[in-house]
Amino acid sequence: MNYEDYEKAFSPPRLNRYLAACGGSKVKALTLYRQNLKLCQKFYGILNIFEVVFRNAIDSHYKTYFGDNDWILNQCADGCMLSTAPQKNDVLRTYYELNRTNRYSNDRLVSSVTFGFWTYLFNKLPYRGGGNTLLQIFPNRTSGLAQRPIFNELQQIKSFRNRIAHHEAICFNTDGNIDLSYCQTNLELIKKYVYFLDYDPVQLFWGTGIKPYTMINKITSL
Repeated sequence: MNYEDYEKAFSPPRLNRYLAACGGSKVKALTLYRQNLKLCQKFYGILNIFEVVFRNAIDSHYKTYFGDNDWILNQCADGCMLSTAPQKNDVLRTYYELNRTNRYSNDRLVSSVTFGFWTYLFNKLPYRGGGNTLLQIFPNRTSGLAQRPIFNELQQIKSFRNRIAHHEAICFNTDGNIDLSYCQTNLELIKKYVYFLDYDPVQLFWGTGIKPYTMINKITSL
């Protein structure tokens, strides 16, 4: 396929920013587009691992705190922690579907709700509803790091995850130039929270074949 074929498939507006960043070189623009996709694939794997260990830590904590293995469902009741949560209807809809097909379990519900649900739990109201205890899942967190800045940083990771999930470019700065600092900042942020969760980021990601720095270096040298 030549550039025009890709342009027809992906749309001119989608490829134009790659073309502009590559000084009008169609060959480089397509190379950059492919490398951005590969970089997103690397980060998707990293984010997947982080999301699993993050949500499992929260689930384990609240099972103990509430003394309830079905805490997500039961905390959606009136007056409980999730009664006013934006994701409440999605949680209940997922529960009803799982229950309808005789597949419901708390573990399935944990794996079905969104990443945004888990980060929302660090917002002020649900955090208070959980007894101001949720930071306990981060035994290695920086001394003095409180609920609000943690919530803000988790929202940053969520935003980065959503960009990748929606197939958006992550290799540009706000001026449209090739710049990997956005990726590098979020990678360090993810690694920081993996460490806060009491895991070694190198060991946790070891053996997965996930090496974003390889793609970062390729794009930087383009």
